[in-house]
Amino acid sequence: MWKLSSGDAFEARFEDLRRTLHRLRRSPLSLVGLAIVLGLIGMAIFAPQIAPYPEDIATVHFDRTFQPPSREHWFGTDEVGRDVLSRVIFGTRISLSIGLAVLAIALAIGVPLGLIAGYMGGLVNTVIMRLTDIFLAIPPVVLAMAVSALLTPTLENSIFAIAFSWWPWYTRLIQGQVLSIKEETFVEASRSAGASAFYIAFKEILPNVLTILIVKVTLDIGYAVLTGAVLGFLGLGVRPPTPEWGTMASKGRLHLPTRWWLTTFPGLAIFITVLGFNLLGDGLRDAFDVELE
Repeated sequence: MWKLSSGDAFEARFEDLRRTLHRLRRSPLSLVGLAIVLGLIGMAIFAPQIAPYPEDIATVHFDRTFQPPSREHWFGTDEVGRDVLSRVIFGTRISLSIGLAVLAIALAIGVPLGLIAGYMGGLVNTVIMRLTDIFLAIPPVVLAMAVSALLTPTLENSIFAIAFSWWPWYTRLIQGQVLSIKEETFVEASRSAGASAFYIAFKEILPNVLTILIVKVTLDIGYAVLTGAVLGFLGLGVRPPTPEWGTMASKGRLHLPTRWWLTTFPGLAIFITVLGFNLLGDGLRDAFDVELE
């Protein structure tokens, strides 16, 4: 893992980055993951241009209900005649929005708390980490389900419910990293020079945990997407007609096994998304040479 201080030369950082990218390029599976992630991002951005029937996000066509996959509708149509492929493509926006928003909130809460707990120590560390342990005692999916059950099923509430269960993992991760770094020479030098605790935590220590954060976030985006799909499948997430993959799979299961395409293609989208972020995350972990506790 990189050990950076504010006095490190730009050339040294650039060389570290170059070596990291070289190691990443040497991993075929990592490149597959990167291709999947870039493809998903492109699909989300250009969904209106890619989807063959962009109007089918909410429009119903009762004259073409339950059509199996064909040349006109590659993924078939659903119970109200909407093109499943178009809805899967637009669902990329919903699922990636959930994943990215959940991680942004988890980072905004978990990282500062982890920095404060690890650097301050004492009673502050004890209080923050005991609170964290309470949340960590409950599986994230179960906690997200419990919170979602108390809220109106909307995209925003799904994001909040998942983020509510996710931030403690980042607090625990960062706190452990800070404990291993705060006695380093460059931190002691800043402390001796009279730097404030805030400056040391956010300007000296935080840059040294960025690599492990990048790896953790990359892996967790896939899991956050999966958790959002679970909530949607159970009826606790985004409600129809919003094209969310978990909700689409849940509606489709009512018509199994004859209308298999209604569940299969949203399920494949979830699988490919989780696989892509996992492959990329594993590649970044090897390239950065970090270990997740």
